[in-house]
Amino acid sequence: MDFLKKLQLQKENTGVSTGHTWMKTKVPAIPSYSPVDGKLIGSVIPADKTAYNSVVKKAQKAFEEWSVWPAPKRGEIVRQIGDELRKNKEALGKLVSYEMGKSLQEGLGEVQEMIDICDFAVGLSRQLHGLTMHSERPGHRMYEQYHPLGIVGVISAFNFPVAVWSWNSMLAWVCGDVCIWKPSEKTPLCGVACQKIVETVFKKNNVPEGVSCLVNGGREVGEWLSNDTNIPLVSATGSTRMGKAVAAAVGQRLGRSLLELGGNNAIIISKEADLHIALTAATFGAVGTAGQRCTTTRRLIIHEKIYKSFKEKLVNAYKQLKIGNPLHEKNHVGPLIDKEAVKMYLEAIEKCKKEGGNFVVEGGVLKGKEYESGCYVKPCIAEAKNSFEIVQHETFAPILYIMKYKTMNEAIALQNGVPQGLSSSIITKNLLEAERFLSHAGSDCGIANVNIGTSGAEIGGAFGGEKETGGGRESGSDSWKIYMRRQTNTINYTDKLPLAQGIKFDL
Repeated sequence: MDFLKKLQLQKENTGVSTGHTWMKTKVPAIPSYSPVDGKLIGSVIPADKTAYNSVVKKAQKAFEEWSVWPAPKRGEIVRQIGDELRKNKEALGKLVSYEMGKSLQEGLGEVQEMIDICDFAVGLSRQLHGLTMHSERPGHRMYEQYHPLGIVGVISAFNFPVAVWSWNSMLAWVCGDVCIWKPSEKTPLCGVACQKIVETVFKKNNVPEGVSCLVNGGREVGEWLSNDTNIPLVSATGSTRMGKAVAAAVGQRLGRSLLELGGNNAIIISKEADLHIALTAATFGAVGTAGQRCTTTRRLIIHEKIYKSFKEKLVNAYKQLKIGNPLHEKNHVGPLIDKEAVKMYLEAIEKCKKEGGNFVVEGGVLKGKEYESGCYVKPCIAEAKNSFEIVQHETFAPILYIMKYKTMNEAIALQNGVPQGLSSSIITKNLLEAERFLSHAGSDCGIANVNIGTSGAEIGGAFGGEKETGGGRESGSDSWKIYMRRQTNTINYTDKLPLAQGIKFDL
């Protein structure tokens, strides 16, 4: 496959790097099988504790030099990374599609998201601003500024194997931090490919070795990062269960954690909705990436007056879905990541049926030569209650639950009535309904949309959610502040020393 060659990937790859040096260990290699066809793409040799410790020491040394580079100069390095990603967009997009299983269009879109965050970070490198404040003391000036934080540990998930790393790293780098990345063990080759792309830019510009570090491995690597007092910030994307473990470990040592965890996202479809927009948003939101996005639409809350007609439209739309090799652009839906994900999908269907769910579009595993990996499943739709235990949980698969509502208060209560709080949406042409949904008494999610779906966030806005989604914010807006150390400064430019709050202390 040409894209593997272009990305300098071999059958066996070293998975530990400090940006210039690739370290070999004696740990058994992690094989990467494509869910597309079940074939072995290659393997990656993960880190042991000795290699991990060496990486941390190299990152600490690199921070001392990198943090004093002027921020615009650091931005120039990130600009060049964006250019390098443009050159490798097709190859990296194909790797994402082949190793993870998402459609080629989504794979290319993920790389474009990396390019976009590079552009955003370049501009940000000249805007790392603080504030000035008036002092209550005469002859004093107050202001606040932001300093580089240190080492940022990045733990990413398989569903966005390259984009989420870039959200963190590009911002952290312009802020003056260095990064240690643990990719998902389900998509390790994507991590190796990104490190090689960055490496070419860093070597050309004499960037200190250790600014970009890669540490492949399993759960133990995430635990090393979380418990390491040398790492002030750990950014982790994954399940709520994983996020709670990271938060507990990092919090125990009073470090910072940035958590992007599970979603249980709903679209409210008003009786005054544009049903064409609603149908497109619901279908793509539910089946895109085979239901393996944290922003996947998992619930449709439909007004009772249009429930029957919209359900018929939705069932008809599902009949037109093409499932197959995601590298073929005619296909809408690719495979789940692995057979364990298929097992969880089947278990969720059975649980829903036991709780009384009525499947209007049946699920199941697809058979045949085109589906020989065993990872292809049918997107399905179940009439269910929000109170079902299975509906309250996030299943990373294309299972869509639909339910009725009568009033907007009821719809919002259903939307908010789950432990997660990532993304939400309402489809309506009624301004009052839209504003009600966006008010403080409306959606309790970190993302609330009107007349678009729950997935497809842009890098310009802060991305993240509330409740069991973790409360973290990545990507745009002022998300950069989490990667920096905030400092308040007061300067006395007189020959006297008045105290705050009018306190007298005469000597």
